[in-house]
Amino acid sequence: MPLQKFIFNPGINKEGTDYTAEGGWFDGNLVRFRKGLPEKIGGWVKYITASFVGTGRKLFGWTSLAGTKLLGVGTTKKLYIQAGTNYNDITPLRATTAAGDVTFGATNGSSSINVTDTAHGAAQGDFVTFSGAASLGGNVVAAVLNQEYEIDSITSTSVYVITAKDTSGATVTANSSDSGNGGSSTVGAYQINIGLDVFVSGTGWGASTWGAGGWGSSSPLSSLNQLRLWSMDSFGEDLLANVRAGRIYYWDTSAKTLGTDRAVDIADLTGANFTPTAALQVLVSDVDRHVIALGADPINDAATARTGTIDPLLIAFSDQENPAEWFPTATNTAGSLRCSAGSQIIGGLRARQETLVWTDVALYSLQFIGAPLTFGLNLINEGVSLVGPNAAINTPNGVFWMDKKGFYAYQGSVQPVPCSVKSYVLSDFNEAQAFQVFGFVNKQFDEVGWFYCSSTSDVIDRYVTYNYVEQTWAIGNLSRTAWLDEGIESFPRAAGVSSSNNYIFSHETGFDDEDSPMDNVFVESADFDLGDGEQFQFVRRCIPDVKFTGDSGTTQTLNFVLKARNFPGESLTTDQTTSFTSSTTKIDTRARGRQAAVRFESDDDGTTGTRLGVGFRIGGTRLDLQPNGRR
Repeated sequence: MPLQKFIFNPGINKEGTDYTAEGGWFDGNLVRFRKGLPEKIGGWVKYITASFVGTGRKLFGWTSLAGTKLLGVGTTKKLYIQAGTNYNDITPLRATTAAGDVTFGATNGSSSINVTDTAHGAAQGDFVTFSGAASLGGNVVAAVLNQEYEIDSITSTSVYVITAKDTSGATVTANSSDSGNGGSSTVGAYQINIGLDVFVSGTGWGASTWGAGGWGSSSPLSSLNQLRLWSMDSFGEDLLANVRAGRIYYWDTSAKTLGTDRAVDIADLTGANFTPTAALQVLVSDVDRHVIALGADPINDAATARTGTIDPLLIAFSDQENPAEWFPTATNTAGSLRCSAGSQIIGGLRARQETLVWTDVALYSLQFIGAPLTFGLNLINEGVSLVGPNAAINTPNGVFWMDKKGFYAYQGSVQPVPCSVKSYVLSDFNEAQAFQVFGFVNKQFDEVGWFYCSSTSDVIDRYVTYNYVEQTWAIGNLSRTAWLDEGIESFPRAAGVSSSNNYIFSHETGFDDEDSPMDNVFVESADFDLGDGEQFQFVRRCIPDVKFTGDSGTTQTLNFVLKARNFPGESLTTDQTTSFTSSTTKIDTRARGRQAAVRFESDDDGTTGTRLGVGFRIGGTRLDLQPNGRR
């Protein structure tokens, strides 16, 4: 028989079976579909060589009036501003002691130092910086004590333990002369408490699985019992940052010095009045420039102060152009509104001349309408929600988000997005870690996507993407915890881990995993057959149509894999795996079965030299298929 050309339908389709998806692609990893054809995604390298502390949960980029590019990085333990080659620690302080309130106790032969501070309020893993301490008399000199420490353990409400280190980070062991207590001038500056890296069932709203139980059925909302998430936005050239269920912080770009100063509570701003003491998310409204706190604590009935307890459905907003004034009067535009549907605001997103707000059961539109009400709050759709606070993303084609029931789009109205991998994603999704999900956009390739935890993982390990122009889906395995699309920089940036350290990676750069080949890249077709599977087929040869797009020329390699089976209920059997290059004209095969499938994959067993810089794009594959009888 003549060669048959196979150009499979674009996108991954896993809604049916391998057999019913005939004519399309059934599985893939680290590939995208562009102009109908599958190709390897771009690679990544470290954005800067420096690492940071904690899992990166939020990236926010902006530019100062002086033209300096700045990147806000919120982690489970710290708040940074990256500028140049450094991550500058601007983590706010929770408390600073009076001189002499902190004392130290060392034990001969031990590196553990007991720190005594009455009602310190610290938790294991918190950071504290000591100053003014004197030598303990031996190896634990003043320079050892007067630096930042991460707290090892909590002994009591008044005592905790640190591990002594020198200024290079090397452990210091006390000797018999270390009998002092640090003197009467020691000051301890405590950074805000760290947050949870993984959602822990039984804490905060909706204890147990996501959305189970009503608000108030467990401990009150606070930053201490929540997965540590950050929200950020710019107010002019300044940065607003909020710890979910915690306080709102402010970084004044022109007044503060990177490397020295820290972000401050908005309550400490000049003229601060009735600022929220806690919120679920902070953002700045479009055009009119009000600071909006979603899920804020209300003003008490006596109008004397904020209550300090979050109302999870309350939307509070500052006076226009004034992030410090939050008390409503006849002469300002500060105020508040309350959602009526649901039990908690999950998240919000600034869209085109409106702010979208999702509760656990509905979507609202918050729009500026001017005096005297300032904002109008309209219910758009009841019956949809947001799987996590960061699961909505704005794109040139509207707003897309992930719900626990599927994927949706908003362009003036809510529409479900048909998804050919919906069952695959939702059936293998760790619902308990739903708040880790975050949406991302890659405008260069018309993609929107979501990183999420698979059912057996407590950390993000998978992604799903949707090409909103070509309406195709792709899936893959990759661990990223935050994303920022091109804009200030000409490439996307994402937070991830390399060699147990946390970095920002520049994506769509080359085709490699840093300096190593990208592994397990593949795309696999659904089953195909002759005459609806009436006869067995014999596959004699393949003429691949592959365009290599990397930098290594004719040395680049890719594997062609041919699989077969006799019945849909059987597992596919790999009959042949052949490595080929751009100069390969044909691949001889000997495979027999009622159904067959083809797979193109990275040559993971090949030499590093032939695997570096390998990019590829799959065209129309031609196969020599011959009928081979009915038995």
